[in-house]
Amino acid sequence: METQETRNEITLVLGGTGKTGRRVAGQLRATGHGVRIGSRSAFPAFDWDREETWEIAIKGASNIYITYTPDLAMPGAVDAIAALVRHAKRAGVKRLVLLSGRGEAEAQACEQIVMDAGLEWTIVRASWFNQNFSEGAFVDMVRSGVITLPAGDTPEPFVDVDDIADVVVAALTQKGHAGEVYEVTGPRLMTFTDIARELSQSTGNNINYVDVPHDAFVESVRESGAPDDVVWMLDYLFATVLDGRNAHVTDGVERALGRPARDFADYARDTATEGCWRVQ
Repeated sequence: METQETRNEITLVLGGTGKTGRRVAGQLRATGHGVRIGSRSAFPAFDWDREETWEIAIKGASNIYITYTPDLAMPGAVDAIAALVRHAKRAGVKRLVLLSGRGEAEAQACEQIVMDAGLEWTIVRASWFNQNFSEGAFVDMVRSGVITLPAGDTPEPFVDVDDIADVVVAALTQKGHAGEVYEVTGPRLMTFTDIARELSQSTGNNINYVDVPHDAFVESVRESGAPDDVVWMLDYLFATVLDGRNAHVTDGVERALGRPARDFADYARDTATEGCWRVQ
């Protein structure tokens, strides 16, 4: 149940312009909660690479939603999360909600830092987003009709970002979520071939999945001019995380929200209606 106290609090949303962050910020604002966006373009700015920006961004905030860009598996993430927690404690922050990664040892190390902070905490542990195909690196592949990735036939329970945002907002504004680790997934396992089939049905276009060699994929991403951290992250995700370790469905969404997780087919249908994949 939401309390009046939470409405009077300020939540610092790190990555507040990203996939989950902008949804969390939007929901909080729509329900009358105070929000401060944590990003390099915000005022005051928050830059993970410039610790001197953190203190003023955190000052006065009661809660922090933590998303680390580009991924908690990145070298340096553990030290950054530890430093952020120290700043939060000094500033009197009461509650931390961390977006973490499934099957990532480095992410779990970051989780432990948050758990040991002595503050209220909730962990939301996710992996592959539905919205990677409409708001991320794969949207142009969908538009072209060929999804070329080194994913083989490994199944993954893709999760909807709207579900993640709903869980985060509940953890930030309602009682009963402190001390919980919500591992969130969609309701079924899907291979990238399954994804292509669902997208074909939703868009009315013929979309195919083509498995490509891992090294060739990484090199093509690098040659496209992608930042080094993006190249590193995609290399890591396809080479390490997408090895079957996460090929099981969890009940995190239902446990947090009391409703089932959103299915990929619903996401694909609604996104196609919005025209995201329409070729101009």
